[in-house]
Amino acid sequence: MRNNEEKYIAELIANARESQKKAEEYTQEAVDELATAVAWTAIKRAAEFAKSVVAETGMGDADDKIVKINNKVRGCLHDLKPVKTVGIIETDETKGLVKIAKPVGVVGAMIPMTNAEITPVLKAMCAFKARDAIIFIPHPKSKRSVYEIIESIRTVVEELGYPPDLLQCIPEPTKELSCELMKQCDLVVATGGTGILKKAYSSGKPAYGVGVGNAVVVVDETANLGDAARKIAIGKTFDLATSCSSENSIVVKESIYQHMLLALQREGGYLTSPEEKAALEKYLWLDGELNRDIVAQKASKIAKYAGLSIPEDKNFIMVEENEIGNDYLFSGEKLSVVLTVYKYRDFEEAISKVNQITEFQGMGHSCGIHSFNEKHIMDLALRTKTSRVMLRQSMAIGNGGSWENGMPFTTSLGCGTWGGGITNENISVKHFLNVTWVSSPIKAVVPTDEELFGDYWRRHGGKRDVKKFV
Repeated sequence: MRNNEEKYIAELIANARESQKKAEEYTQEAVDELATAVAWTAIKRAAEFAKSVVAETGMGDADDKIVKINNKVRGCLHDLKPVKTVGIIETDETKGLVKIAKPVGVVGAMIPMTNAEITPVLKAMCAFKARDAIIFIPHPKSKRSVYEIIESIRTVVEELGYPPDLLQCIPEPTKELSCELMKQCDLVVATGGTGILKKAYSSGKPAYGVGVGNAVVVVDETANLGDAARKIAIGKTFDLATSCSSENSIVVKESIYQHMLLALQREGGYLTSPEEKAALEKYLWLDGELNRDIVAQKASKIAKYAGLSIPEDKNFIMVEENEIGNDYLFSGEKLSVVLTVYKYRDFEEAISKVNQITEFQGMGHSCGIHSFNEKHIMDLALRTKTSRVMLRQSMAIGNGGSWENGMPFTTSLGCGTWGGGITNENISVKHFLNVTWVSSPIKAVVPTDEELFGDYWRRHGGKRDVKKFV
């Protein structure tokens, strides 16, 4: 069986390399055309892609997915258009440096079922812009819809006169094929659960992985509670919380705690009793593992199966919590329209809670704050191990790029070394490129020891008669 999988992937890689070799000769205009073609295909067929993914996976909301496709694709294309990816991309005459962009080769991309309608589109756009070939392997529960999305793009690519094998999709994905693809490609871009990330990092190939989300949001006493509640509700419920950036927990100042709960209830939140919380926990986790049947489902469905009776106008569920860790599962990522609510006494405790929650799950990913207190905002940013801090925004909307912030549009969010990855940036076209540096000689300007060590000498003393180094 191993030989069959190895041979199958090798054939895909060979086809990809043949096509990618042609792409290396493409002009900037050609790769811009390819990236735009992918974008326009997704825009035209957004409803079809969204409905197909929801029908197959049973996760998320088709209308929200249509909005996501339209925003993410346009945003990504807007980010890509000014970027030069062919030939000389930067010249620094002062330092005598010239930088030349080159493709990485063949990219292996793992696609999650939660964002199957948009992730392959953005990855294809970045790969084409960088003159790479890309091979997709979807989650088994979204294999049909992802395959159809890729086939629709391949058709357009071929109609424009480019080799369709610049992108390929494995129609019958398995764990073994995923591992084999990671071994044979040149770069792995893995979006998915902890298991797939560990395999990506141990594949022997360079890998960009997207870690666990579990985003935490602080609400302090200076916040506009109505605005904060509205944005938290939007982030919690958009596409039924398929995004790893979806608000998982909020940490609220005790003096405004009850007011915030009421504001969230006005925005569609249902606050559980202790008994309802216990019933919900039994349904959300089975033997300590998140129940896949609750992922990206409506609040009414989750409530029904957990034995809760909630009003029809409630679209997310809130549970109050005090503790964090393995014995308190609501402190972890839920991938559902369930929001955990904490309170804090002073801001030191708020920062501590954010760090404890993300250390339990979600290290390096993100946090947010609704506040107008600049010290609180910067203290949170300076003292948490998070790659993104969203200020007065919906986490699920803002983290991966928004028209209302300057974050790069993406569905793949690096978590840095905190999350076991190599970058904490939003994964974009720069991560699909190699860059050659050409260095020319320049007039040497060697600083004096006084310039280098003077401040240190004045503070601590030191030898000042060292021979000048040449």
